[in-house]
Amino acid sequence: MTGPGNIMLEAAAMFYRTVIDIRNRLYDLGFFKSHNAGIPTVSIGNITAGGTGKTPLVDFAAKHYSRNGLKPAILSRGYKRNTKGVRLVSDGKQVFLGARDAGDECTMLAHGNPGTIVVVAEQRKAGADYIAEQFAGELPDVVLLDDAFQHRRLNRDLDIVVISSTTPFYDDKLLPWGRLREPVRGINRAHLLVLSKVKDRQHVSELEEKLRKTGKPLIITGVRPGKLVPIGDSDRQTPGKVIALAGIGQPEGFITSLRESGLEVSLKAFFPDHADFPNHAIKKLVEQAERENLSLVTTEKDYYRFRDNETLLPTMAKVPCFYLPVSITILEGQELLERMLDSVVEERSKEPVARAESGEKNRDS
Repeated sequence: MTGPGNIMLEAAAMFYRTVIDIRNRLYDLGFFKSHNAGIPTVSIGNITAGGTGKTPLVDFAAKHYSRNGLKPAILSRGYKRNTKGVRLVSDGKQVFLGARDAGDECTMLAHGNPGTIVVVAEQRKAGADYIAEQFAGELPDVVLLDDAFQHRRLNRDLDIVVISSTTPFYDDKLLPWGRLREPVRGINRAHLLVLSKVKDRQHVSELEEKLRKTGKPLIITGVRPGKLVPIGDSDRQTPGKVIALAGIGQPEGFITSLRESGLEVSLKAFFPDHADFPNHAIKKLVEQAERENLSLVTTEKDYYRFRDNETLLPTMAKVPCFYLPVSITILEGQELLERMLDSVVEERSKEPVARAESGEKNRDS
């Protein structure tokens, strides 16, 4: 049925498409310039709004580089933060900002990756310039651009697009009518595609086939829940029946992870992605948990928002409360992914050698 609301959304989506198409065309033709960060750069983004699983992939990449003796930096816009401009979240030694000032995902990445520089900036070029200036004495070996596929002002050596298997996008519509940030053909700019949150390969075979037809390398990943982490009293036992509390995109994946961890979900309490949790709503959930002998379990990302809230944490401490960390598991293509990540720093590290050899030849002649 077509109503006034849908007509307005369709018109807005058509206008949005026009703007995006013109902007991308101007970049493709060189009228808009992409700037080089001067440091090997990897972008991990998506073409749909929210919940594709890119943050666990950023975390995977940061840990991969760190394991190999390299120093990564993470550069993000810090979605839903209360601050503006360029802010240093972590210098690799100390975390300076919490979720309110840096955004929940950036705070989580900073705490989960000690030794990694984390910076937030709406304008990625400004953030990259800050990293180059602030850490000029010891530049990071690679910059990971979090959620930057549409941010074309900053050049990247490897462009990765993450596509959630739970929300196939080929038949979706553009914002604000649907979830697409740009037309599907935009994935042709990517160097590598990652199909995420895969549970059963047979159920995603059609989407997988479409992605393979693009000719782009394809990685298949799933989600692996970790061990519950207590919030507050560390002596609390693992719960049985729980209230699932989350403010994330696609929260049903969180429910699946809880059930895979052997927990019985008695109640689902979902809030908008990155939203502040209303005090009165949390108080009611805690009261229900007390009455029915339930525990509260939230996501790791949400935990960092609770951690900043001096009012909510004491309220939540009245009942057993935990968060569930998750990580990606690579079902197909781990060697390819690691090789492509490594090639970014390997190719750039060869450049000074090549220039030095060229200089020697010129002096000899």
